[in-house]
Amino acid sequence: MTTRAADAVRRVVDVVAAVVGLVVLAPVMAVIAVGVGVTIGRPVIYRQRRLGLGGQPFELLKFRSMRHPAPGREHPEFDAERLTPFGRALRSLSLDELPSLVNLLRGDVGLVGPRPLPVHYWDRYRRDEYERFTVRPGITGLAQISGRNLLSWDERLAVDVEYVRDRSLLGDLRILVGTVPAVLGSTGVDAGEGVTMTELPADRP
Repeated sequence: MTTRAADAVRRVVDVVAAVVGLVVLAPVMAVIAVGVGVTIGRPVIYRQRRLGLGGQPFELLKFRSMRHPAPGREHPEFDAERLTPFGRALRSLSLDELPSLVNLLRGDVGLVGPRPLPVHYWDRYRRDEYERFTVRPGITGLAQISGRNLLSWDERLAVDVEYVRDRSLLGDLRILVGTVPAVLGSTGVDAGEGVTMTELPADRP
């Protein structure tokens, strides 16, 4: 199968999964939205600009899991103090990711691919790490079943390049199957002390 045909298959699967997911999980999402509004506050949806296919920015949607930061405490090292018990529960089962089904339907992301990272990381990648932008980012990916936030940045980005170079429909299926135990077991949700992931260093060698 050609790369173009494989990508067409991926897109059909993405759309079907997004539509079915949004319909079936609508009641769950409604309950979560109320829970976020009551325990964390508004807005219920967290929006952040991420880099997608070809390095084009898009707005990723997630349920909020943290309170608004105090002045001067916006960086990832302060995530632990902002993360609420309800938010921690959402993250442990990746339920905060459910609004990303809208991104999946729009085509901003696919089911499988390198996780989309913040726009301001663009100048922080090294050499072959830019290969991640030759494919659509994913809701889950090889890094998510290989340790997730327990991986160092160098390891995580190397795994993303490995995925891009070895990409196949069968490989995507294996990643989707591997995602289930990773999510149910909350594997690698925290990088330590309740922090999801440290900031990608701006001064990487």
